[in-house]
Amino acid sequence: MRNKPTNHLKLSLILGILSISALNANSQTTSLETCFNLAREHNITLRQAKSALLSSQYNLQAEKKSYLPKVDLLSSYTYLSSPLTVNLQTVKDGVVEGSSRQSVNAANEAFKEVTGTDLSQAAQDRIYNASKNIIGGIYPDYNPTLSKQSYFVAGLGVRQPIFLGNKLDAAGNLAQSLVTSAGINVELVNKEIDFLIAAQYLRILYLNTLFNKQQVMVEALTKNKTYAQELVKNQILAPYQKSWTNVVLMQAESHFNNIKLEQQNAYLELNKLMGVPLDSAIVITDTLKYTAIEPFKPEGDFWEANPVYKLAGSKINYAKTAEKISKSFALPNIFAIGNYNLYQRDLPVLIPDWFVGVELQWTLFNGQTRKRTLAARQLIEEAKLSEDNASLGIKVLSTVARNKMKSLQNEVGSLDNARKEAHTTSRLITERMKNQLSSPKDVNDALVIETEIEKGYHTAVFGYYLAAAEYFNSLGKPQQITQYIK
Repeated sequence: MRNKPTNHLKLSLILGILSISALNANSQTTSLETCFNLAREHNITLRQAKSALLSSQYNLQAEKKSYLPKVDLLSSYTYLSSPLTVNLQTVKDGVVEGSSRQSVNAANEAFKEVTGTDLSQAAQDRIYNASKNIIGGIYPDYNPTLSKQSYFVAGLGVRQPIFLGNKLDAAGNLAQSLVTSAGINVELVNKEIDFLIAAQYLRILYLNTLFNKQQVMVEALTKNKTYAQELVKNQILAPYQKSWTNVVLMQAESHFNNIKLEQQNAYLELNKLMGVPLDSAIVITDTLKYTAIEPFKPEGDFWEANPVYKLAGSKINYAKTAEKISKSFALPNIFAIGNYNLYQRDLPVLIPDWFVGVELQWTLFNGQTRKRTLAARQLIEEAKLSEDNASLGIKVLSTVARNKMKSLQNEVGSLDNARKEAHTTSRLITERMKNQLSSPKDVNDALVIETEIEKGYHTAVFGYYLAAAEYFNSLGKPQQITQYIK
């Protein structure tokens, strides 16, 4: 069973390497869905979240085994400053007195068995005094030692929980809530990464559009410069007019090169989000094309599907479990205990080879228990407020995104009309210049204005799609933007 996760991990790594190799080998456009799939396998932040989930799952498995007995190997080596001794002098009087009395009783019983009568009191006194003198004379006048100065013992100790005031259940529930939170966190990280990838992908499409438009402008300005040179050569146009076309062309070429650098940076950031090598040949040739998206108003408690809200809700269960744990500290703990001695040869006093028993542990007073319970209750209130705040934030984000979409939709429409007018104007001025009714400068000015309006239009389209991505992200489904990027 343990080999299955390892084999699955190896298979995932192999598939990931093959997919990255395919990106490097092929020059076809990489789809947004492919970017999502690569990120799910390789993004570092997502892998960290999955690792945290796996750690919490292992911890839960450990808590489920807390009911099992605990077996310890117990051993010790002790060295005493001096050998253990028995103080015989403290019991000398009792031993002498008792032994003397016993001698008198034995002699009296023997005499009574023979004669049928007791010894006289004088005879008993003589026997008592004689026994006392003899026993007192031979009684040791020193304290004998009982063991060596050092000894070694070893044994097996067993401790089985019987009742711990619901502490084990609470600890298991706490571990389960951590697993739930870690799982939701994986969803949240995955959602945010998908949103960032979608935004970065849209940015690349936007830069591709600007790149193509700027390239067309550079080509048009280059033709205009060549035409101006011919007019100057034929002494039809003043030389400064040619210089002006050259200045505008250099500005356009500089802007064109800046867009190429922005594209390179955008690819680097996208590769980082996907977790692939920064020099991976991700190729995206598509441009940004406007498609109207109906920003429908979500119904019901739509925010409950958002991992942001679910994560805030999971903290409430965590806080409630923490409150149960704080209350359990006031309840007693009961254990079944046992011990089996493996080695005790040098002990001064031998104890049985084994024993079993029941142990009670009950904290009768702890000044921290009540305050901890109050803190846990306050944590529940805080978690509920956090959940309410999360739902409010999601509703605001959704509404703002929809309003942005409506606003930008109107702006896209007006800018679309403006760019068509600008294109027509540029074409007419260019035709007039061919008939020497306008100057190359007029053409340059018209092209610059047309390009700026085009840029404004595509920027509005880019903003519109970003607002749509934010809207889908508020629903907890940022991948839905793929339906509108073709």
